[in-house]
Amino acid sequence: MKLDILAIGAHPDDVELGCGATIAKEIANGKKVGIIDLTRGELGTRGTAETRDEESFNAGKILGVKMRTNMEFADGFFVNDKKHQLEIIKMIRKYKPELVICNAVDDRHIDHGKGSKLVSDACFLSGLLKIDTKIEDEDEWQEPWRPKQVYHYIQWKNLTPDLIVDVSGYMDKKLEAVFAYKTQFYDANSNEPETPISSKNFADSVMYRANDLGRLVGVEYGEGFTVERLVAVDSLFHLK
Repeated sequence: MKLDILAIGAHPDDVELGCGATIAKEIANGKKVGIIDLTRGELGTRGTAETRDEESFNAGKILGVKMRTNMEFADGFFVNDKKHQLEIIKMIRKYKPELVICNAVDDRHIDHGKGSKLVSDACFLSGLLKIDTKIEDEDEWQEPWRPKQVYHYIQWKNLTPDLIVDVSGYMDKKLEAVFAYKTQFYDANSNEPETPISSKNFADSVMYRANDLGRLVGVEYGEGFTVERLVAVDSLFHLK
């Protein structure tokens, strides 16, 4: 299956928080989108790897993605090395996405920056002819493939976006997908330990950040992204 967009997160819920509304909008516009989670989030304070598995499956259904898979890298301890790069390259060559969206380039959680660089490096290497890869249990060697763009969503830190997507009309779908992670976010009745993302303030921030990013470009809600190289437009008139 060829995808238009492959969204990748270090942990289940990263993609939903970072670009859930953008994904919902692109799917509504007929694009094929898939999600890859690098880890199962097994070091998370609240919930378990098993509950995160179930929550990520439900969130993917809510968004309507074509596929979702988990690389099962070690939460907190995966590294950007040849072994991990090759596994991501296999996925890029398998799904041949036009665009890849991945973690913030710099963030509070160490896995976010690591995941960002790992995916970015793999996207470049995936286009090199002399790197041989093959999916296990498949006979054919894969062809090189390099996405046209790599975008990075914004997470905990308020990074300055290079572009903002108008996601007005898609925030309800984003919030439904985000809060499918019932163990992770605000629940007044939960007896689990408090974490930075389990507070009501954080839950509210999902909406007010989108509102503020939208304000910057004159729309109701926005999601921001940083880019690795300049983005071309067809016309000066195709702007908001």
